[in-house]
This record gives sequence, C-alpha cells and structure tokens, in this order.
Amino acid sequence: MSEATTSAADVRIPFAASVPAHRDANVLRWVGAYTASMVGDMVFFLALSWAAVQNGTPAQAGLVTAVSAVPRALLMLGGGVVADRLGPRRVVIGSDTVRCVTVLAVAAVLFAADPGLWLLALLAVVFGTVDAVFMPAVGALPARITGKDQLARVQGMRGLAIRFAAVVGAPLGGLGVAVGGAAAAFAFAGLLIAVSVPLLISVRMRDLPADDASAARETTAWRDLVGGLRYVRRHRVLGPLMVAIALGDLGFVGPLNVGLTLLADERGWGASGMGWVLAGFGTGAGVAALLLTVRGRLPRAGCVAAGSIIPGAAAIAALAHAPGLPVAVGTAVLVGLLTGLSGAMCGALLQTQSDPAYLGRVTAVGGIVSLGIAPLSMPLSAAAIGVWGTGPVFAVSAAVCGLGGVVALCAPGVRRAELPK
Repeated sequence: MSEATTSAADVRIPFAASVPAHRDANVLRWVGAYTASMVGDMVFFLALSWAAVQNGTPAQAGLVTAVSAVPRALLMLGGGVVADRLGPRRVVIGSDTVRCVTVLAVAAVLFAADPGLWLLALLAVVFGTVDAVFMPAVGALPARITGKDQLARVQGMRGLAIRFAAVVGAPLGGLGVAVGGAAAAFAFAGLLIAVSVPLLISVRMRDLPADDASAARETTAWRDLVGGLRYVRRHRVLGPLMVAIALGDLGFVGPLNVGLTLLADERGWGASGMGWVLAGFGTGAGVAALLLTVRGRLPRAGCVAAGSIIPGAAAIAALAHAPGLPVAVGTAVLVGLLTGLSGAMCGALLQTQSDPAYLGRVTAVGGIVSLGIAPLSMPLSAAAIGVWGTGPVFAVSAAVCGLGGVVALCAPGVRRAELPK
C-alpha cells in the first residue's frame, strides 16, 4: 500500500511553504536519527571485523565481512518496492528496530559464549538483508518531511552526517573493543541504533500531492518493480544520470579503495600515510556537503554535477603521480571536494527530479549502481595494478570516471536540470 494511503497512525502535515531544513525541528530529528544509525553502523562493522579476525583466518574474516553485500545487492530493488508500498517512515523504523534487536542479541550471546564464525556470518547476512530495505527507505524519506526546495540542503546535511559517522564511529568502535571486546562493541552499536528509533517515531510526515498519490496507486509488487525501472529508464534526467553515476563510481571506487592501498605501499607511505590521504578525501567531501547545507541550492545543478566530476577525475589520475605525501594529501582534498560536490548534486537531483511515489525504487536503482556494480572494479583494479602498475590503472579509472561527466553533459535533461527555488 502506498504512503499516501497508509493508516492515520502516521502524524501528517500538509505541504506548505518550507522552513529552512537546518532550522526545521522535524528535519533535525530525522538527521539526528540518521546520524545515530550511521555511527552505530560504523561501530558494528568494526566490531564484526574484529570478531571475525579473532575467530578465524584472514580469508574467513574477509568472507564474513563481505557476505552482507550479497543480500543487499540482490534484494535492494525489492526493498525499493517495499519502501514505496508501505511508506519509508515505517520501513526505516522497522529496519532500525530489527537491526538493534539482532545486534544486541548477538552481543548477549558473545558475552555468554564463543559460538564461532557461523553466528557472525548469520549476523552479516541479516544486516545485509535489512539494509536492502533500509537504504531505499532512507532515500525516500526526506521528500515526506520537507518541501522540494529544501531537499538539496537535506542532502548536504545527510552528507555531513555520513562524514561525522566515518570520523567518530571507528574510534568509538575501537574504544568498545578495548573496554570489553567485540561483545561490548556490538552492544554499543545496538544502543546507538536504538537511539534512532524514538527520534524516527517523532518525525512528522507530509501528505503527498494528489498527482504523486495517484502515481503510487496500489498494484502488485512485481508491477511496482517493473514500473519503477521503466520510470527511471524513460525519465529525461534520471535515466542518463544513473548511467553517469555508474561510470563515475566504477572509475572512483577502485582507485580510492584497493588502489590507494597499493599506491601507499609502492610509495612507502605506510598505513599512516594512507590514513592521511583518506582524511584529505574525507575533508574535501565534507566541505562539499557543508557547501550544499549552507547554500541550499546551487544554480545550474545539472552542469555542476556533470562538470565537477571531470576535473575530479583528472585529480584521480594525478594522485598516482604525486611526488610526495603532502602533495598526495592535497590532491586527495581536491578529489574529495570535486567528486563530493558531484555526488551531492547528483543525490539532490535524484531527490528533486523524482516523483516522491517512486523515490524508494529510484534510490534502490542508485544503490544497485553504487553497491552492486562499482565494487566490481576493486578486484579488477588490484589485478590490473599487479600487471601494469598504479599510474596506467589510475589513468584508465579516471577516464571511466570522467566519461560519466561527459555522458551527463551530453544529456540535455541533465545539462538543463535545476534545483527547485
């Protein structure tokens, strides 16, 4: 059933003139819930990695930490249908509740016994399955809590929350492991996720406009899935934008993950040097998210999204030729700023160009692109670097990434797209 026809249990407010998102208590409650959930995720994955390493071989630990990606990739399109049919608010609340209860239950078991890797693998599968419905619902929720003119600002606030979680989550997880082992870290993760539930329950929802409600009419789940894919494919902005995002992520994920590790080893920067480069990237991406949060709207959004990825891709290629660590860190800041700006603008365009009734499915398609297709570049990048070295592989990756910007610029719908005023 669509969000437009859910029960009156959801507190609703009509669409009206929007309060600036950073001053809207309703939006801030959602951002607080999202931040707590993301920090909990970071603590959870650190605890999972630590527990897997302690209970098995490095290969087994890698398998445990990677197994959650399988149900996430396979089920995410269906998760988008669930979010659009049941309403994103109740799906997010239900997902966080399940994740919280599951993690706390595993923490209790680990306090009492040592069940081995099977429990950790099962936990990872459950987390990945729940994420398949959680992530599309998270993408669909902002359109129900604020007006279209504030969605770009909310996207920036969401980006800041992700950066905050990345900076704070790992140290908190490490502290939990140091104090009480993996069990304590899992318990801490569960409590952080639990914080999000009452905040989400307090978030008020807006009714969909009549045209959006009619687009979300009740059909079968399969027709909803096919209809969502058809909607994306035929949309003059969303279709080419998904292609651009796929190319950008394919060219970006490999070099900035496994490629960077191999580059740091080749140059003798060590783990600390790699950490500084990653910190530079995170800083640049954080500045881009802050810019969108403060400004709320940038003119010629489609051109900015497409145009910023091209120099960002050139910076990726230049990273492999940095003469020293300080230059590499500075280049990483530039990569983070430009690709972060492009990513934030693409996210804002997905939010504002989509009919809210389709946002769960649109977010799911974007998630499949980023989480299902882009990770394929990591083993390919590692194998290619082993044969040709970092310089050529970073250059090819940058060309693929830059091609995403070219595709977007060649699409009139994307090139002319604007954010609502």
